[in-house]
Amino acid sequence: MMEAMADSSTKFATLPALRHKSNERWQTRTWADYGTQTRLVARGFMALGLGPQEGVVILGDNCPEWFIANLAAIHAGAIPAGIYATNSPQQCHYIADSCAATIAVVADGVQLSKLTAIAERLPKLKAIVMMEGSDSAGHVYAWEDLPALAEQVSEQALDERIEAQSTDDVCTLIYTSGTTGQPKGVMLSHRNLGWMAQTSVEVYGCNSDERIISYLPLSHIAEQIFSLYVPMHCGGCTAFAENLDALGDNLRDIRPTSFIAVPRVWEKIQAKMLSAGKNNPALRKKFVAWARNQGLAGGYARQQGQTPPLLYKLADKLVFAKVRQQLGFERCRHLLSSAAPISLDTLEFFLSLGLPICEIYGMSECAGAATAALAERYHSGKLGRCVPGAEIHIAADGEILLRGPHIFAGYLDNEAATRKTLDYDGWLHSGDIGTIDDEGFLQITGRKKDIIITAGGENIAPQLLEGKLKAIAAVSQAVVIGDQRKYLCALITLDGETLADELKAAGSGANGLAEAACCEHLQAHIQRQVDAINHELAQVQTIKKFTILAEDFSIEGEELTPTMKIKRNIVSLKYQRQITAMY
Repeated sequence: MMEAMADSSTKFATLPALRHKSNERWQTRTWADYGTQTRLVARGFMALGLGPQEGVVILGDNCPEWFIANLAAIHAGAIPAGIYATNSPQQCHYIADSCAATIAVVADGVQLSKLTAIAERLPKLKAIVMMEGSDSAGHVYAWEDLPALAEQVSEQALDERIEAQSTDDVCTLIYTSGTTGQPKGVMLSHRNLGWMAQTSVEVYGCNSDERIISYLPLSHIAEQIFSLYVPMHCGGCTAFAENLDALGDNLRDIRPTSFIAVPRVWEKIQAKMLSAGKNNPALRKKFVAWARNQGLAGGYARQQGQTPPLLYKLADKLVFAKVRQQLGFERCRHLLSSAAPISLDTLEFFLSLGLPICEIYGMSECAGAATAALAERYHSGKLGRCVPGAEIHIAADGEILLRGPHIFAGYLDNEAATRKTLDYDGWLHSGDIGTIDDEGFLQITGRKKDIIITAGGENIAPQLLEGKLKAIAAVSQAVVIGDQRKYLCALITLDGETLADELKAAGSGANGLAEAACCEHLQAHIQRQVDAINHELAQVQTIKKFTILAEDFSIEGEELTPTMKIKRNIVSLKYQRQITAMY
């Protein structure tokens, strides 16, 4: 990774590398500045006592300092580990203690308070560095203190740290989302990260014109590969979104060439667009519906290698081009979805607007992506083909197995979990169930540990059914229940952004989530749509009953991981009373 940074900071010295908004203006760092700052911070960390293979935890939202701290730790021979900005002090302690962190880098005073609350239980912690602000405590340093500290360590000493590292050394730790228990530290090597970044550059045709916007949590491997390591291997530029609420405005400012999102973000964009469209005059609605019909037909035609309908170009000129401009996607070559299954309804919504979203499959343990998908070689509902130079195999029981240069070294201090996941032939057992078609496209049918076995012995993958339920406009989240039961039920939450329109459509006078959850009119409105879904399903897959919950799932409520995956065990425990009532 150090070689990639050295090459880019020289080859692309005057080109933009990082952009962030300050005082309403976008500020830019060049590749030369980026490289210089990384080396300086690395020397500052060494002056604070950071040794080879020691842990550095980074706690904060996406910003240039996050990137620099991460790469500085790597340059100094240490091992960085990101902590989600939403984590509690106890969750921060678990990761900092697990990786034996000697330095913690925090965004500001809010995040500092989490570390100071647990510092006494971290005996190896030597220093805390604040990206923004300062504190009078003796072991806390401001970002601005690092240049003076760096003077205590020579460039030669840093070079010796760099030269002492090998490609198979652990480069970074990615902690799993912990959907079923405590997070595990995934050890990724320089080889893993470098191979994945370079392969992505080649597959997606990235170069120094690449423009990325970083907004997903950097503790997640997909965001690190996409916004940090890929640009470092092609000389592209990463801009940092101010926050999730400002993402729409930031997209229009930056106009990215590639964009990745988790399904929940795509669903939110879809909901906003549908809500805005309801205010259009009748003639405009009819015209957009015509264009979307052309878009969907054209999108599917292209996936089959066929020519789109003649009127597709007209629809593109009159409607799709304007939509791309409004979203900030007019020069976006790749629209990607990752981290969780996305519903066919959402995929087809964007496809009908000339915006094909390609799903990619992967996990922390394979350094991000196991498949690659390009808009011109893609099938909606499938997850692309195996990345070049790697292997995917379907085991006898349907489990997806992965092998290649991207496979992790193991879990930190957890040999038992490593042996359970990595076999002696180098195959990574993903825990997902899937198929590969004749063209090599992967499709996920379920999660091995999530498979519902009904009282009648039927095996049901809940994700497919949950995707159909989430396509109902009023629904935000859905969890299908039914293991060892006679029939399937579901817990659903309401979407606050579409709620007003859906209450109106249901003829309900309810106000707010709590009232809506108890409203018989809304219940009947949703029931009609569930009945329509059931009509298309096999009898054993039908949803017999559902309960509307008064609050949406959230990270704070612990039903969701920071990457918006549902913690099924938490949901089952938290809503045990509601589940029991349905049976």
